[in-house]
Amino acid sequence: MRITKNDIPTKIDVPGAVARQAINFGDASDYGSLAAEYFSLGAGTDIAPLLKGLDDDACHAPHWGFMMSGEVVITYTEGSQETCVGDDLFYWPPGHSVRVVKDAEVILFSPQVEHAEVMNHMIATMAG
Repeated sequence: MRITKNDIPTKIDVPGAVARQAINFGDASDYGSLAAEYFSLGAGTDIAPLLKGLDDDACHAPHWGFMMSGEVVITYTEGSQETCVGDDLFYWPPGHSVRVVKDAEVILFSPQVEHAEVMNHMIATMAG
């Protein structure tokens, strides 16, 4: 699920301040502490091979975030895809992979335990 800045409903619009709010943007109630993460990803990066061996060969951590710049394609285990670009807010539920189309700067907020498991798996896979 993603939304562009201008599509987020405006709640407050007064001189000097605009506040937008996208409600029902994912559910974090089943998770503990969140980690704040900043990723710089080069065009051509595809994490799918690094996820082999995880449940459904996919990242099982949900992510909420902001695309500062670039373009990524998210592929979900049920077969759908979506593209996120600079200035998008997003929610990626568990069961996804990411491929970078254009160099990207991404801010993520993720359940720290679940995403640490995925990241550790990816690191171990890279180490061979």
